[in-house]
Amino acid sequence: MYFYAAPMEGITGYIWRNAHHHYYPGIVKYYTPFLSPGKKKGWTSREKAEILPDHNHRIPLVPQVLTNSAEAMICSAELLHDLGYREVNLNLGCPSGTVVSKGKGSGFLKDPDKLKAFFDKFFEYRLQRNITIELSVKTRLGMEDPEEILTLMKIYNQFPLSEIVLHARVQKDLYKKPARRDIFRQALRACRHPVCYNGDIFTLEDESRFEKEIPEVTRIMLGRGIIANPQLQEMIVNGTDRDMGRLKMFHDEICTGYENIMSGDRNVLFKMKELWSYLLWEFPGSEKTGRRIKKCTRLSEYKMIVDQWFSEAQPGRNCREDFD
Repeated sequence: MYFYAAPMEGITGYIWRNAHHHYYPGIVKYYTPFLSPGKKKGWTSREKAEILPDHNHRIPLVPQVLTNSAEAMICSAELLHDLGYREVNLNLGCPSGTVVSKGKGSGFLKDPDKLKAFFDKFFEYRLQRNITIELSVKTRLGMEDPEEILTLMKIYNQFPLSEIVLHARVQKDLYKKPARRDIFRQALRACRHPVCYNGDIFTLEDESRFEKEIPEVTRIMLGRGIIANPQLQEMIVNGTDRDMGRLKMFHDEICTGYENIMSGDRNVLFKMKELWSYLLWEFPGSEKTGRRIKKCTRLSEYKMIVDQWFSEAQPGRNCREDFD
């Protein structure tokens, strides 16, 4: 099985990626949180920092772009090609209301004709200019009805996409309803491209059940599961036990990374609190620590709380419901 690390805005930036690749090697592809090119302004300085080769040394990185404009996608692909990237991913999965209202992310799925025209223009231009960068998509099953994916798949099949990463939910499910694996199977049979599965793989048991249910799939994208448990891929592949010492070093490298690029305790703490909202899923009985971290206003206090927690914490069942 090949494992990918999903993008998550605010968390899986290059600071997180570098630390994860350092302490938990084995991920085949990391995806950037989406880059959103404007019609005139291009990318922000923060987005440019995400894709700089110097910030992603030896990391197998795929930039992800959020747009419904073929022209913006073409421009992005050219820039990324010049930076040495071999693949760019189109975000057709983001379920955020503000994104969907603009017809982007999973909101693009409600207009199959426009989506087809987008691909027509992109691939025609790529052929004319001999741009070799591959285009993959990360998609949901649809907007409301999961069987929308069967219509969408007919569009995807018309174009030389390098891969389909399929999140087995519709937009209205957000992240709350269970992944719809019955429809995923139908989509898998209908697809002529390589398919990567995404959705509800949080534990070794989840992955084992998935392999038994759909053994023909050999690619899985890990999202919230790998943020909550950075060692998840290694534990699945090698059967290793959780290494708390390595988790502490992973945490410390991320914290130091943010301290090096941000000014003020407040900004660093904001990033670390986002991370802890997932890390504590794996540690029942840590609700009190979670509240202390959430209220913390100084880095010195934060580090004392974290050091104490690591000296005492014991992992247990996945308890993400307690921290959602």
